[in-house]
Amino acid sequence: MFQGFFKSLRNKCLLGLSLLGLSTSVFATSGQVLQSSDFVGITFWLISMALVASTAFFFLERDRVAGKWKTSLTVSGLVTLVAAVHYFYMRDVWVATGSTPTVYRYIDWLITVPLLMIEFYLILSAITKVSTGVFWRLVIGTLVMLVGGYVGEAGYADVMTSFIVGMLGWFYILYEIFAGEASKISANKAPATVQKAFNTMRLIVTFGWAIYPLGYYFGYLTGADPASSMASLNIIYNLADVLNKIAFGVIIWSVAVSESK
Repeated sequence: MFQGFFKSLRNKCLLGLSLLGLSTSVFATSGQVLQSSDFVGITFWLISMALVASTAFFFLERDRVAGKWKTSLTVSGLVTLVAAVHYFYMRDVWVATGSTPTVYRYIDWLITVPLLMIEFYLILSAITKVSTGVFWRLVIGTLVMLVGGYVGEAGYADVMTSFIVGMLGWFYILYEIFAGEASKISANKAPATVQKAFNTMRLIVTFGWAIYPLGYYFGYLTGADPASSMASLNIIYNLADVLNKIAFGVIIWSVAVSESK
């Protein structure tokens, strides 16, 4: 018993030291100083710290939940960990250049957003058998959404056309979680706690993700001056990320703890 306790304690300490080392090493290697008047840069920094804290929380809380829920919490921790690393670098790009870190942001989204969508599949798989079709439809919809947004923001395609393609990918995801197979499995086979989590998660995808098109619109489609547009774009994207990534994980954690009792 004591051997298991000390092993768990050791792992928790190592995790904490690793996350602390990550944050301090990235900060130390930055050659630029974040100014107190740089509101956009401050949002990058605050969100990176929130993501690090969330990562530690999700990984440490794995010990509280049943085995079938550990994968979901691990994925939640990976989402916030990957996002935190990218936010450190995005902050440095913004502070050093004042330009939008588009490549870093989309690399982050290309990893973390499919993982968020997989969470729908994982929480349903924890309580019943789910076809792999649900998994692939969610992933494909996510990739269409991200690729459409990236080619527009990076200048590889017309901004409005890319916006429409990205929106179509988002609508495809909404269809799957509101009217498709995933929605039907939740309604017919999931216990009340899982249904509540599923419903809250899809509301985040509906309303929380609606913030991203707003950022795209204010950044590229209003005709405002470039500096103002880029500031609006990054602030909106940053706020959307902290809401969607951390809130998603908290919902998973809540249902995992409830179903493990």
